[in-house]
Amino acid sequence: MTTVVPTSEEDPALAVVRFASELAWADAGPEIAEPQVTRLCVEAQECIVMGRWFDLVSLMLTSADVIFSKVSEKDLECIFTVICNVVTKSESPDEALEMAKLISAKITQQTDKPALRLKILFNLYNLLENPYSRFYVYMKALNLAIDGKVTENVVPSFKNIDSFLKEWNLGLLDERNLFLAIANVLRENKSSGKDSFRFLTKYLATYSTEDALTLGEAKEEAVRTVVEFVKAPDMFQCDLLDLPAVGQLEKDAKYALVYQLLKIFLTQRLDAYLEFEAANSTLLKSYGLVHEDCIAKMRLISLLDLGSDENGQIPYNLIKDTLQINDDEVELWVVKAITAKLIDCKIDQMNEVVIVSRCTERVFGQHQWQALKTKLATWRGNVANVISTIQASRITEDGSQGVQGLMIR
Repeated sequence: MTTVVPTSEEDPALAVVRFASELAWADAGPEIAEPQVTRLCVEAQECIVMGRWFDLVSLMLTSADVIFSKVSEKDLECIFTVICNVVTKSESPDEALEMAKLISAKITQQTDKPALRLKILFNLYNLLENPYSRFYVYMKALNLAIDGKVTENVVPSFKNIDSFLKEWNLGLLDERNLFLAIANVLRENKSSGKDSFRFLTKYLATYSTEDALTLGEAKEEAVRTVVEFVKAPDMFQCDLLDLPAVGQLEKDAKYALVYQLLKIFLTQRLDAYLEFEAANSTLLKSYGLVHEDCIAKMRLISLLDLGSDENGQIPYNLIKDTLQINDDEVELWVVKAITAKLIDCKIDQMNEVVIVSRCTERVFGQHQWQALKTKLATWRGNVANVISTIQASRITEDGSQGVQGLMIR
């Protein structure tokens, strides 16, 4: 198959129309094909002369299905580079957006050759100047990546999301859809649970109590987010309880138990979880939660809670009873908590006490802010005392030197 190579003798867009129409009518015989090819080329020429760019793109895409099935990937990329380039000719952002929508719709209509289709979409993205048009194409690319199972091709772009958001200047609804789409890509890609959880949380945070009519649509994703948090072995802190989208689950007939489970993991200890599991083991299994994994996480969380409550010193016996473990497992679980960077502490084996110097907070609400305020006030007072002591020492030292000077005279 011959690659379409634009020359100075013919406009690239016209060359693509000619190539595509000849391919589309190839089986009809020259008597039927030639008039059709000529007609399409004349129509394309008129569009170019009159600046009817949307009509030109529509005409160029007419045989896109045939092109995708009969042309090599190298030729396809060349053809669609020419088609996508037409968007740069329009002086109207609205027309450019409509052309982008038309091209995106045709590209995402099927999912064969997904990597190539994604490449075409990103080429289109880079040719567009209007921020919203870029956002529109990017969203199409995310959905294509999921449908075509090539999510690994879009995941690297997520590190630039913050700069994209500044550029696109999206409204609340578009921002909401973006965060959910990214979370879905990360789930399909089986990426880090933390990354998926982060964007799910961003999605849920776009809902407020004022959105009474739309808040309900976030229930399923709120449940999914709770389950991801409980399931993740390396996540021990979140602010889900503060989100209205999650809070609505508390009084929901279907999902109240999910909310209760979240509250146990964020505010209670192992004994509360074991009691919950005994009554709701089927529920946990239905969400893919493994009992043994939940126990392991709750043991670390319970140890974390002990470090927050016991004035920095935790007796071995208290750890053993709270975590429901044997005597010889106490230090093992303390080391696990240190490895997970949940606590900083020293193990006093002689006195069988764990001395905690820092511990991660599972939630950071009003109580935690107040505690931080108290600590800062204490530190400020201590620093002020040190400064006063230093100043007093200097005054005394200066006075002594003055007296010595008088004695020498």
